[in-house]
This record gives sequence, C-alpha cells and structure tokens, in this order.
Amino acid sequence: MIDLDQWRDAPIFQNSLTAWLIAGSVAATVFVILLGLRMAARAYVKRLRATSRTEFLEIPMLALCRTTLLFMLIVGVSIGSQSLKLGESLQRVIASALMIALFWQVGLWARTAVRGWVEDRRAHSSVEDRAALSSLDIIRFIAGVVIWSLVLLLTLDNLGVNITALVAGLGVGGVAVALATQNVLGDLFASLSIALDRPFVVGDFLAVDAFLGSVENIGIKSTRLRSLDGEQIILSNGDLLKSRVRNYGRMMERRVQFTVGVAYATPVAQLEQIPGWIREFITREKDTRFDRSHFLKHGTSSLEFETVYYVTNADYNRYMDIQQSINLDIHRRFGEQDIAFAVTTQNLVFARGANPPDPKSGEESESRESAAGEKRARRRAN
Repeated sequence: MIDLDQWRDAPIFQNSLTAWLIAGSVAATVFVILLGLRMAARAYVKRLRATSRTEFLEIPMLALCRTTLLFMLIVGVSIGSQSLKLGESLQRVIASALMIALFWQVGLWARTAVRGWVEDRRAHSSVEDRAALSSLDIIRFIAGVVIWSLVLLLTLDNLGVNITALVAGLGVGGVAVALATQNVLGDLFASLSIALDRPFVVGDFLAVDAFLGSVENIGIKSTRLRSLDGEQIILSNGDLLKSRVRNYGRMMERRVQFTVGVAYATPVAQLEQIPGWIREFITREKDTRFDRSHFLKHGTSSLEFETVYYVTNADYNRYMDIQQSINLDIHRRFGEQDIAFAVTTQNLVFARGANPPDPKSGEESESRESAAGEKRARRRAN
C-alpha cells in the first residue's frame, strides 16, 4: 500500500511535492487574478469609449489592456517560486527574467498610452486645432524611439552588458553614421522643429519660393503640398525651414489696394465725388474695413485714383467676390454720370520744316556723281 505522507514529502529538486503543488497553486492563482484584471480593464475601456468625451482613466486603462500573457505568467511563476528552495543561480535567472519582462511590459504600456493619447488628440483636434495634427505623427515616432531605446538599454544592463562601454562605442560609431546620414538627420530634426515651433500646420496655404500649395502632410523627412493645379509638391523639411515661407493660412485679414483711371476730360466736380463713391461701395460690403481713397496723380494718359481697404476674412474667394462687386458698382456709377475710363492713346506730332527733297533731283545728282567717277577712273588708267 502506498504511503501518501512519504510520497508527498518525497524531495524533488530539493523541494517536496507539497511545496511544488503550493508554488504551482500560487502561480496559477496570480495568473488568473492578473488575467481577470485585464478582462475587467478591457470591459471598462469599452464602456468608456462608448461615450463622446475622454475620461481621466481611459488612457491608463487602455495601456493596462495591453498586458501580455507572457508577463502575467512570469509574474505568477516568480511569486510562486518564493515558497521553494532554489539555488542562487536559479533565483537570479528568475529575478532577471522578471525584470526583463517588466521592462518590456512597461515599454508596451508606455507605447500604448502614447498611441492612445495621439489618437485622442487626433479625434478631438481635427477641427478645432489643426496645429495638433501636424505634430502628432512626429511625436509618436520620437516617443516610440525613446521608449524602446531605454527598454533595450535596461535589458542589456540587466543581462550584465556594460552599458557605459556600449554607449561610448555607439557614440563613436554614431559620429560616423551621423556624417553619412547628415541630410536624413537634418530633416528629422527639422521635423521636430516644425512640430515644436509650428510655423505652419496641415491645411495652411504656403508660398515657398516659386511653389504654391496647401499643406497636406508633415512627415518625418518631408512635407507634402497640394498645388492649385492638383499635383503634389514634396519638399524636404530641412530645405523648407531654410526657405522664405509665406504662410497665407495665418492671414487674419487681407489688405487690398487698387487704382482707377479716368479720362482727362472729366469735370473737376465729378472728380471730387469719385473718392466718396468708392467709399460708399466698399462700406456697403460685408467683411470690409475702409482705409482711404484719394486722387493720386496725373498719369500719362489718365487721372488716377488710389483706394485701400481691408477684407476681414482671409478666404481668397470672398475677397474676389467683394472686389468684383466694387468694380461693378464703379462701372455702373461711372456709366450713370457719363464718366469715361481712361484709354491709353498715342499722339504722333509731325513738325513743319523744309520741303521734302524732289526725287528727280536726287536721281540727277546720283547720275552726275557716277559720271564724275568714270572720268576719274579713265584718268588713272591713262
């Protein structure tokens, strides 16, 4: 007959079967508890995401949802092994495995939190704050590089690798790599500068040297513009920051200056009324602010009036609608008052002088000169 007490107390790797069963039960219990917590976190996040606003705990709980089964298993085994008699080497292996799993799990939590924050900002800033959209991808990329670099260095340090020597070696090699890829790194840091300084954002209309277009995407290396003709213009971020950029998207109002030329025969009484008429036409339009209108100068072929006003709406189509309406009003009023617009003309003046030469006399002089030339040639021949 089998002695259960003797079988239960039989040593297996310096521990009794009872100790192994207790350690396994503890490990399984910890694993089940962690798995239940993850399921509860996922259900809570699903309930939070059903609402329109972002709750305070939504992003942290979203990060906890990314807890891996391997990490929960290692945590359970590590806690369960505390009741066992293990050698120092095995204890170090378990502790090292737990620390490495913790580093990578924290990195995964951090990356998930950053991604959740980026997606939340993208959803809530697409209409209200276009500047946030321009830097989201760049921030996510840089945050991912920083997080996983730190995780890798901590992992190597836990494995016994001399990080100081490694970082020094990477620094020397990094100088060579930086020299070889200085253009790429320049564009990368330029994208970071664009993300932080925000000289322009997605949707702004830019004039860069001879290129015109609206910002369609700001990437890690390049910025893409969509021109008025429809083609895509790709500019490197480094070259873009070195250029003179005119950002029409930041235009709060538009200053408009135009001239009107009338004929010199226009009576003075009507000339005095023209600035008042133009002011009337401008002030009746919405989104305008009148500045001035004056008889500027006597031009070469017209009497010129200069007018300045502001359009308080940055939309170019709105400006063109207003200017068209003003031009039509001016044309209509000038027609009613019989005021003629100036037309460029040229007057050719012929001065009165001596009578023009007689063609016959010219022919006779030419024949006399030719006869004299023949006589001189005969004398030389004799």
